[in-house]
Amino acid sequence: MTEASPPARERIVAGAADMIRRRGLNATSIRETAKHAKAPLGSTYHYFPGGKQQLTTEAVRYAGEVVARVLRERVSEEPVAGLRALLEMWRAIVVGTDFRAGCTVLAVAIEEPADPGGSSVLEAAAEVFGEWEGLLGASLRARGVDAERAARVATLVVASVEGSVALCRAKRSPEPLDRVAAELEAVLVDALGPAS
Repeated sequence: MTEASPPARERIVAGAADMIRRRGLNATSIRETAKHAKAPLGSTYHYFPGGKQQLTTEAVRYAGEVVARVLRERVSEEPVAGLRALLEMWRAIVVGTDFRAGCTVLAVAIEEPADPGGSSVLEAAAEVFGEWEGLLGASLRARGVDAERAARVATLVVASVEGSVALCRAKRSPEPLDRVAAELEAVLVDALGPAS
């Protein structure tokens, strides 16, 4: 028995997220996304009447949820395990795509959307980054780290991981991510104190 393929709308959103993380926001068109997702161009416009802005916003949220799911599943166990899972996921992505893919959310955050209504795309990116920080921060607070330090460490983790993914792509090496992984783990252990 073969597994059913995801519905066309979901394939298009996932395809857009993949194209953006590989090529960037402005180099990704609706036509190429439809082709990449093996979906008819007409259905792309049917599902996304708001055009590229709507599709991109949903692709950012989709990519954000993939990471948030990893954090929810693993950070609830404990922050260091969550960090390790996050870093393993990103390492598998950058190495597995021969350093061609990075983060959809970061790609959108650093590129100015070409369309005039692109602020919703940037708002979606900010919301996703905020969710990741919130999940990490809540996990730290639940283990006794004061709220301000938890927020700072969560921002440090998200910013460091995103930056190291970009460095990996530029250097075509996982070394930046591996270095950041070691330092971030030390920061988390320090923040958690002797009981960690």
